[in-house]
Amino acid sequence: MAPIKTQWTRLIRFVAAETSRVHIGQPVDPALDVGLAAHRRESIKAYEIRGSALDPASQVTSNVLTVKSLLAPLSNEEIKIVRCLGLNYSDHAAEAGLATPEFPVLFYKPLSSLTGPLAPVTIPKVAQPVQEHLPDYEVELVIVIGKAAKNVSERDALDYVLGYTGANDVSFRKHQMAVSQWSFSKGFDHTNPLGPCLVSSSAIPDPQNIPLKCLVNGTVLQDGNTANQIFNVRQTVAFLSQGTTLEPGSIILTGTPKGVGFVRKPPVFLRNGDTVVVEVGGGIGTLVNEVREEQDEVKAKL
Repeated sequence: MAPIKTQWTRLIRFVAAETSRVHIGQPVDPALDVGLAAHRRESIKAYEIRGSALDPASQVTSNVLTVKSLLAPLSNEEIKIVRCLGLNYSDHAAEAGLATPEFPVLFYKPLSSLTGPLAPVTIPKVAQPVQEHLPDYEVELVIVIGKAAKNVSERDALDYVLGYTGANDVSFRKHQMAVSQWSFSKGFDHTNPLGPCLVSSSAIPDPQNIPLKCLVNGTVLQDGNTANQIFNVRQTVAFLSQGTTLEPGSIILTGTPKGVGFVRKPPVFLRNGDTVVVEVGGGIGTLVNEVREEQDEVKAKL
């Protein structure tokens, strides 16, 4: 199976100032961190892409548009399923005092958990007070599947990858540790920023050398690399495709390195007004999101 070849290298999705409509495009500046630029309210120009993000034949045009609002690189309508790996970094398993898993630790997220660059991360009432529920940050590399994959080998696994993006898998530790299934504690609405760029797999030939960093209110709390994954990208795609078709538009969160908040002494947890920044290398860029605790309706109206 041949690798997926796209006409674009870095794809963004955005509302254009010229049209007030949603477009996809390739940043004119190939080195620009569009997530940081959007946060700083700097001008971002992009060559319009005609077609869809999931179609490798989509063409990069010469039409230049101005980004008014930066969105997640894939819409929820394009995403087929959100699959996730837990405890997939040796250093993270060690800091949590947990054994290295023999098989990938898997869970699902609902699409409603996803949000975009600069969008608020919501701490729902069910996960308050925060000092009890311990809302936590997790910087992650995300795999985007580009063609139907079933029973693929590790050797061929990267041929099915359209590209890579970033995520912050915000997790609520009280609910997570209370049960064996993590989907509820990691699946609340608007808690999982995705983006900012989708980088073609051809531009990241080695996904096992991607730096990952997370900062909360300017303090670096995670500083890792995908080289420390227990199950690498090839192994992950091959494993998840066993007996199950991974459709184009399936996304896979691949776990987080050490430095998470709930194992720190004392624990670090997200609070109302915090700013969380996750940085993913390989040209993917930076997600900046502010934390907002959901308020009672009566209080919100005051």
